[in-house]
Amino acid sequence: MGEHKFLFPADMAIRNLFLNVYIKIILAIAISSEIFGQVNNTIQLSGADPLNTITTAVPFLVIAPDARGGGLADVGVATTPDANSIHWNPAKFAFIDKKMGLSISYTPWLRALVPDINLIYLSAYKNINYNQVIAMSLRYFSLGDINFSSITGTPLGSFKPTEYAVDMAYSRKLGGEISLGVALRYIHSDLTGGINLGGTQTHPGWSVAQDVSGYYHHELNIAENKSLLAAGINISNIGNKISYTKNDGTGDFIPTNLRFGTSLRTNFSSRYSIALAIDINKLLVPTPPIRDSTNQIVSGKDPNVSVLQGMYQSFSDAPGGSKEELKEYNYSLGIEQWYDNKFALRAGYFHEPTTKGNRKYYTIGIGIRYSICELDFAYLIPQEQRHPLENTIRFSLSFDIDSFKSKDKIN
Repeated sequence: MGEHKFLFPADMAIRNLFLNVYIKIILAIAISSEIFGQVNNTIQLSGADPLNTITTAVPFLVIAPDARGGGLADVGVATTPDANSIHWNPAKFAFIDKKMGLSISYTPWLRALVPDINLIYLSAYKNINYNQVIAMSLRYFSLGDINFSSITGTPLGSFKPTEYAVDMAYSRKLGGEISLGVALRYIHSDLTGGINLGGTQTHPGWSVAQDVSGYYHHELNIAENKSLLAAGINISNIGNKISYTKNDGTGDFIPTNLRFGTSLRTNFSSRYSIALAIDINKLLVPTPPIRDSTNQIVSGKDPNVSVLQGMYQSFSDAPGGSKEELKEYNYSLGIEQWYDNKFALRAGYFHEPTTKGNRKYYTIGIGIRYSICELDFAYLIPQEQRHPLENTIRFSLSFDIDSFKSKDKIN
């Protein structure tokens, strides 16, 4: 294991390079006003628009937790409902065709470099009646073990950073084609174990957030084939800021996110169907402004605002104007084919503009459904730059508990 040097990480081992990115950036935001002073967050790309990425605390909340959505390149706001809909769009649960189910998902993270960083996701749902469904989930992100040291190399102790979120959701039909959903989330982020970094005492961060979502689907015929047109929207992680230091009176934004999209599924026969879907995402948090040498804002807006103000101004605060604002939307496309309702093939593409993170990748996935369970796999292929999920296989195992109970009664 390498050593984590909070101020000078240049000589850290490869393993801790990731932890430096994940932990140091988050904590530096919280401590910067007391240690470093605020600096300009933009970096000029040669011959291009400036790099101006939006960073938040607890980014693990926006990682696709299940293999079905992962195989579709992070598409899920308007796909057919399943046990993992609480992440993509809680409103979809109202139209799920099962009474009870659960799912467990495992996602290795940075597996090409380290063996002990991973995301585990548990989710379950239960129909109250024909119109109402409740659901819950647990998301647990482990960052492995890390040794901390001072800038002089003095050991400060070791720790295993972890983050988790617990969700409760409720979904209700408003008619035969529309439903609404809400989710309440508790978020806990312990990145340092209370260690003193740069003379500043740290502590675990926490937040309470909610999701508000809607879902619409409409049955129709296309060339005499039964089809389902759907649309969805989800504003997730609307919640208070997170603070990691006792002296920090402002806190850091969590990844409040707007996701909307549509899908079209067509059954070409009783044994074969195909679905096309698209999701569009935008973070509803302030964009870093451009500052001069005296720390005065010369372009953009002040990011030190309330959560609601940050959501509102996120549509108009980019220093580059409307051109940059449009680049803050990323999109993903997915296709899913089912054969005999037992075997699925999936593929997708995710695109994020270069100046906002440059995540561009393809995904492939499969699903195998047998009796009361379904096993899904996903694999990511980066296009332009390396990705924490490259060269890894993530999987989800889902159970139809209602069918299990029926079989148990027969036996």
